[in-house]
Amino acid sequence: MWRFGKVALATLAILALAVPAFGATDDRKPNLVLVLADDLGWGELGCYGQRRIETPRIDRMAAEGVRFTQHYAGSAVCAPSRCVLLTGLHTGHAFVRDNREIRPEGQEPIPDATLTVAEVLKEAGYATAAIGKWGLGGPGSEGEPNRQGFDHFFGYLCQRLAHDHYPSYLWRNAERVETGAPYSHDLFTEEALEFVRRNRERPFFLYLAYAVPHLAIQVPEDSLAPYRGRWEDPPYEGGKGYRPHPTPRAAYAAMVSRLDRDVGRLLDLLRDLGLERDTLVLLSSDNGPTHGGVGGSDSEFFESAGPLRGLKGSLHEGGIRVPLVARWPGRIAAGRTTDHPSAFWDAMPTLLEVAGIEPPAAIDGISYAPTLFASGAQRAHAFLYWEFPGYGGQQAVRLGDWKGIRRGMNDGNLDLELYDLASDPSESRDLARERPGIVRRIREIMERERRPSPEFPLRPLDSPK
Repeated sequence: MWRFGKVALATLAILALAVPAFGATDDRKPNLVLVLADDLGWGELGCYGQRRIETPRIDRMAAEGVRFTQHYAGSAVCAPSRCVLLTGLHTGHAFVRDNREIRPEGQEPIPDATLTVAEVLKEAGYATAAIGKWGLGGPGSEGEPNRQGFDHFFGYLCQRLAHDHYPSYLWRNAERVETGAPYSHDLFTEEALEFVRRNRERPFFLYLAYAVPHLAIQVPEDSLAPYRGRWEDPPYEGGKGYRPHPTPRAAYAAMVSRLDRDVGRLLDLLRDLGLERDTLVLLSSDNGPTHGGVGGSDSEFFESAGPLRGLKGSLHEGGIRVPLVARWPGRIAAGRTTDHPSAFWDAMPTLLEVAGIEPPAAIDGISYAPTLFASGAQRAHAFLYWEFPGYGGQQAVRLGDWKGIRRGMNDGNLDLELYDLASDPSESRDLARERPGIVRRIREIMERERRPSPEFPLRPLDSPK
């Protein structure tokens, strides 16, 4: 019954075409590519101010397209952020709201009834692939990618196993594939390039969810060598489930640069196949950079969050504000920057609008296609909402330039901090006592914009009374 409901919803969305597909040529719908980095900080790309790590291809991508300065992840950690990205629902409505292990392999699965952007696009005739790190349902679960709209999957089903970039096996659809322990990132790149070649004659949706630069710090020598010896680089001795590394700073920078190199390879292939003018490419990250010292990372050294407060796991800006770069030659004007506030739940309606498909009504996202193409009026969010039961329990709302956040909720704390992002993007001055009216409005949004979750309760809001 639920599967029929999902297909029926997708079919209704396809039948209710809102606009012609943006940039379609010869009646072909445009290709859609969504590249997702893992734990890449807002400040870790050159086009966002990074000075130590070299990212020339992504910087060029930004120069040839549009760069978003106020784009937000779906959550502060991997699984819920990815759930939001694929479903168009913020974490007050999405099913997955935190990382949760399902042993022996996988995380809490997306329910079969959940409608994903891949299902809608597949119903509209797109070839669909998810390559890289999944984290939304392990082997045999209802959350497997092939049950969530993806014709093809290759990668890690379990995000915990993705902590080793030299795995002994990966999954290709429902088949466990012994890999011989090569660098998984390279396998994902080759798989993605082959998917594009194989589907060059039909519209495709490629969700390329790389596992770098998430820990462990591991990278092949050809990327590491250019960085070795550039800085003082104390060795990481290992621990907390991560492998040691003799030059962790150099290796981390090399991981980001390898990501950059392979984004460039993908863009080059689209050009060589004559597809770049038929293809929208988006690049973002699932959350902010990881904590200094964990696994050998050093977010302070690289200024990975830029001037923003907080890191991965925090609903402060550094934990959820992420890069978003979009490129489409001939359709997106080059060299643009936008401060339009947008979030992961906007990806679904944006991709569907570009494909000429009306998005489902019961989602939280707003298409940012008018911002991409500088065409027509861009609808703005009345607010942005997050909740996250992990890392002590948190809620956050962005209301215009105001940002309200609650922390330590699992200990019963319901106090709200208030910041003016326009004058204080680093969230250093709490103005809650000075602006009680804004605090009241944000509290109302926090109460209204959530459905209680038995699977991921946010205490004390979901505690028995």
